[in-house]
Amino acid sequence: MAVVLRLRRTGRKNLPCFRIIATDSRFPRNGRLLETLGLYDPLRKEEEKRIQLDEERARHWLSVGAKPSDVVASILRTRGIHARVPARRERTGRGQATASRARRDRVQAERAAAKKQRFADRRSARRAAAKAAAPTETAS
Repeated sequence: MAVVLRLRRTGRKNLPCFRIIATDSRFPRNGRLLETLGLYDPLRKEEEKRIQLDEERARHWLSVGAKPSDVVASILRTRGIHARVPARRERTGRGQATASRARRDRVQAERAAAKKQRFADRRSARRAAAKAAAPTETAS
């Protein structure tokens, strides 16, 4: 189960309010949740009332591997809680194909060539059948 920290929208139309929740990444935005961690009201003027967060529980979820969304990560940074960012693996450049990619391309090219050959064989067979079925003209 991949746990994420994200926002769940509440409030009415044009007056958004969000709950900061811990949930499974497969659940919908406003679906089932594991725990409510706080409240984020972007329209509040007072900074201290705009974000209410249980920092201890947020740290707990981050320590067990939960990944925050971009907005939640920003909220946590303003509170001094920094999510541990996993090391990024090195990617190959656009022009450098990996071995598996080259193999996939080769198989795809072979399939396309085989399909083209089958089409040409069927066409020549149809032409031969049409030629055989055509009445022969005899000179009188």
